[in-house]
Amino acid sequence: MGAPGNIRRSSANRGFVIVAVLWILLALSSLAIIFSAYLSASVRALAANDMALQTEALVSAGLELAAYQLALSDEKARPPRGAFQFRLDESSVEVTFTSEAARIDLNYASKTTLAGLFTVLGARKDAATEYADRVVGWRTRPTPGSENVEAARYNALGYVPRQALFTHVNELALVAGMPAALVDRALPFVTVFNGSPDVDPAIAAPEVVVATGGSLGDQDGFGGRGLSSNGGFGTQAPNPQSAASTAQSPCYRVALTIRFRNGRRTTSEAVIALGDKVEPYRVLSWQDDVEPRAPVLRRGRG
Repeated sequence: MGAPGNIRRSSANRGFVIVAVLWILLALSSLAIIFSAYLSASVRALAANDMALQTEALVSAGLELAAYQLALSDEKARPPRGAFQFRLDESSVEVTFTSEAARIDLNYASKTTLAGLFTVLGARKDAATEYADRVVGWRTRPTPGSENVEAARYNALGYVPRQALFTHVNELALVAGMPAALVDRALPFVTVFNGSPDVDPAIAAPEVVVATGGSLGDQDGFGGRGLSSNGGFGTQAPNPQSAASTAQSPCYRVALTIRFRNGRRTTSEAVIALGDKVEPYRVLSWQDDVEPRAPVLRRGRG
């Protein structure tokens, strides 16, 4: 009489075992999916990290070679610019280096030079003079005991001017009254690493040459027509005094383009300061994934 009950209990037990086994299989399947996703993400992360490490190593190699080439020359005979190419780890690296004397130093340029640059880049003459005043005010420490008039200009902006040397060219955007569009136009022509109020017109961009009082002939050194002293296009002969190299800098801007074997291309830019035999060079600035800037010629006034 008890046999049917035992059969039912046995069937129920088998049903529970099957359900338990199915749950275990489902859990294992979920675990396998999770592990597969984790493994795939880890592989991608390691690949990206490996690419970043490879890029850093290639950029470092390019900077080392650029510093070595510059160190081979006497300090007074160093080339103001140059270029070379090398292959390493199945990647091709193109390197160009240019003295920071090609750029206007925000910390040492005269108000006249700054106003000239802003005018060349499209600002009205009176506005350009005002912008130059504000740049000088940003970098100048007030006289002890005197009223800090420059700081008062920034009350409405919610911050105070540095009133010390610029530490980065992007600080130009913090200067009171500077239009964002004008700042963007000016960045390719300014630096904080020149260390001198002078520039080398032999390697400077046409905008810089004109801003510093020079003039350009038909050829601007870049294969195009030059700018005249009034900021437009002209055929005036170069000023002999401006044509001579008037500035040198121990700092060089190094641009690197890396082409990897997988077809990927990256661009980096660094500024190095040449040193001595103990410390051949120091890296002052390093930026990866730099977008190349097209030459900025005179635009409409604003």
